[in-house]
Amino acid sequence: MRISAVTLLVVLSASTLLVGSSHPALSGKGAVPSSSTSPSGSTSHSSPLSRLQNAREAIVVTTPDWNSSSGTLQRYERNHKRWKPVGDSIPVVIGTSGMGWASEFLPKDQAPDGPVKKEGDGRSPAGVFKIGAAFGYDDVKPDWLKLPYIPLTSATECVDDATSEYYNSVVDRTNVANAGWNSSEKMRQIGAYRWGVIVDQNPERQRGAGSCIFLHTWKGLGSSTAGCTAMDQGQLEKVMTWLNPADRPVMVTLPEAEYKRLRAEWRLP
Repeated sequence: MRISAVTLLVVLSASTLLVGSSHPALSGKGAVPSSSTSPSGSTSHSSPLSRLQNAREAIVVTTPDWNSSSGTLQRYERNHKRWKPVGDSIPVVIGTSGMGWASEFLPKDQAPDGPVKKEGDGRSPAGVFKIGAAFGYDDVKPDWLKLPYIPLTSATECVDDATSEYYNSVVDRTNVANAGWNSSEKMRQIGAYRWGVIVDQNPERQRGAGSCIFLHTWKGLGSSTAGCTAMDQGQLEKVMTWLNPADRPVMVTLPEAEYKRLRAEWRLP
């Protein structure tokens, strides 16, 4: 859906905002409340169960262990209560250092069972995440895409400076006040962002908990990312074509052992 131009904040996903832009985006203003969920399964007001309960599409990414930088992606659809796989599994690469629990999945009174995702650590976030807007080099949203779309320009940046008020936000630098961050990704200049999808990690934009997590194209098997999930461009386009915001898609990212341990409790595909 195309909405009118705004001068403040337009929510693209719970964590990633496009600031000062007239691009098409999800409707609504302000931040979406987030949650804290522990790896052991104890939950607060939002949880993997609630995210999965409302979803009819799921992307599941698994790796052999916490420190592996390669794995597989499998799509699932749900009719009624049953998840069914869609298509074949897709080879993917993730963070150079593997995975770490996203901040909203950390237990409050005990040490986490596994590494923790932090800014700049080269780990992909582990947990269950909502899928946000798509982005790409095309000036106009492609006909085959159902997700909201952000056309990347020379002014489109994702801020990874944890001290900035725009941390973990996609911004149009020419239209924001106080654009004095010290670090950002100039997205149009990154070849791997020819196409991409925002993964709603760190929705409260907690400083230092990780930023700018996407699905995007890879450099091939044996490569890795700074924390995103990457794959062949043709496979990514297939995934993007399939994703439908009406089906409230989510992404599950876990090492295989954690996936097996939590599958029944979290009602994973």
